[in-house]
Amino acid sequence: MEQSPLRLIKRCAEYVSIDDINSMRKGLRGIYVLYDNDDVVYVGMTTGGRGGIRARLKRHRAKKANLWTHCSVFEVWDNIRDEEIAELEGLFRHIYRHDSVANKLNAQRGFKLMRAVTDNDIANWATGDDDA
Repeated sequence: MEQSPLRLIKRCAEYVSIDDINSMRKGLRGIYVLYDNDDVVYVGMTTGGRGGIRARLKRHRAKKANLWTHCSVFEVWDNIRDEEIAELEGLFRHIYRHDSVANKLNAQRGFKLMRAVTDNDIANWATGDDDA
């Protein structure tokens, strides 16, 4: 069985030109990032349906090509569930929620489920043996 040093990410391609997305294979599952030069303008995901990451990037290129120049693609392993991909995307959206550049294309400015696990009183966090 193929192994990777990462548990979630199988492989990645960084700073791929908008002109090169047709060379990606169909059906890729994972996270992708759109950049305007060096600035993150969007973090997205796909679970592989409807053509996967390549198809999503083609739709972004058709509708919003003037807002991004490059992308990065992070393919997940086959055993990663769709809900796990959505959680990764949600985490990135949550991190970038106050960044006006990164939110240029994002309709969702945060990750609703993150509120359920937010506890800013870190001094009272358990030692790690509690069930979350």
